[in-house]
Amino acid sequence: MLLVPTPAIATTMTCISLCQAPCREPLCCCASTLCICPAQMYMRHKVLNHVNPGSGWSDYKCCQGYFGGCCCLQPGKMGESTCPVPCMCLEACICIGPAVSATSNVVREKYQLGLDEDDVRLIRCSNCLFYFSVILSCVASCTDCEGDDALASVVNCISDVVFLTVAGCMTAQVNHEMALKDNGASPVREMMHR
Repeated sequence: MLLVPTPAIATTMTCISLCQAPCREPLCCCASTLCICPAQMYMRHKVLNHVNPGSGWSDYKCCQGYFGGCCCLQPGKMGESTCPVPCMCLEACICIGPAVSATSNVVREKYQLGLDEDDVRLIRCSNCLFYFSVILSCVASCTDCEGDDALASVVNCISDVVFLTVAGCMTAQVNHEMALKDNGASPVREMMHR
């Protein structure tokens, strides 16, 4: 599940929307869709060093502290300072959605960027499919109907594909923003025509 935390003050929008990301950053989009865990580890390191050059992993916290912990699992207090790479590996493998969202949010917060309305819709659609998939799986496990297992499997597969695609586009969007900032370009919003 992807989360949509937004910066407190969004003065401009990202230079490309999630819909434009596959065309503008096709290699990054495909690589991060197909190899999401290593891509998120790489992107988090790249983002942290973009925001604070030369910092390595020293600024790493679980989900960068954007999503509060629960019980004894509190970001910044789980050994991230002593072994950040294994912690990021666990985050990328176990909490993929929050990992993608946190990486995106670091860049958006740094440059006070907001999300396009279509971006928010895509993320919400992905999340709704995820919840629908979970509900259907629960119903399928509680009933004896033959078709409900197949339906739950199909919806689960669709949900996974949509999630991976949106996460790949979000990663490509972040990569594009950093490349523009590194080249000194200021964001210019393009209008999408339908």
